[in-house]
Amino acid sequence: MRKFFAGAIAATASFAGLSAAQAAQPEPWQMTFQPAATGIMEMITWFEHYTLWFIVPITLLVLVLLAYCIFRFRESANPTPSRTSHNTIIEVIWTIGPVVILLFLAVPSFQLLTAQYTPVDEPGLTIKATGNQWNWDYEYQIEDPLSFNAAMLTDADRAGAGKEDRAVYPRLLAVDNEVVVPVGETVRVLVTASDVIHAFAMPAFGVKVDAVPGRINETWFKAEKEGLYYGQCSELCGKDHAYMPIAIRVVNEGQYTTWLAAAKTDLPGANRALMAAIDNNTKVAVAGN
Repeated sequence: MRKFFAGAIAATASFAGLSAAQAAQPEPWQMTFQPAATGIMEMITWFEHYTLWFIVPITLLVLVLLAYCIFRFRESANPTPSRTSHNTIIEVIWTIGPVVILLFLAVPSFQLLTAQYTPVDEPGLTIKATGNQWNWDYEYQIEDPLSFNAAMLTDADRAGAGKEDRAVYPRLLAVDNEVVVPVGETVRVLVTASDVIHAFAMPAFGVKVDAVPGRINETWFKAEKEGLYYGQCSELCGKDHAYMPIAIRVVNEGQYTTWLAAAKTDLPGANRALMAAIDNNTKVAVAGN
């Protein structure tokens, strides 16, 4: 199943834009998916392009048939309407045709659905995400648990958090405390809510799951590119639904280990140190080029 998707993705990589610079956030007037940061999102992107090969021709065919019928059977050219009520060939075509098309759509669709619920390997990290009106609580379920709250960053708090660059920390998407995970690690996310139904969504990861009070839903991701990624609550949950962002920072193993050790005693300090380390690495990389 995964080999099938891998081959298809490789064949259409240039069309899908998978080799483009990784996306950390949505762009104005964006009409396509954010570039994939996980294997699952690559499959979703491929499947979207695959379905267009069926949707576009069918839409054009229906449009042409409608235009033909409107022109050919208009009242002035066809004053005596046809009373034809049956045509065996047409009946066979429009019965068998859709069945074949749906079969071509169903097989990769079910394969993708199976992959979304089947982690590539045993999760190395489990994080519980609890939706509140209107912020998120996160709990790292490790030997010495780490818990914190993440809420949308206000303009007044930007300077204190060192997040004044709106290109990196955009308005309405930046948060005070990002979820930090290591690159290449399979992460299990247990999703629930404390009050009303929310939804945990991270577009670049191909993740969207409901957060339901009294129930725990499970999803997973394996981020393959370092960076800062943004998502949002995707279930209408009240007046501040639009102000409930999700931010996940993917870093290398060394940076994650250092951050985790420091975050247990000083989360703001650990976040600032991590941001400084990432900024320093970026400057070194740019200088090297």
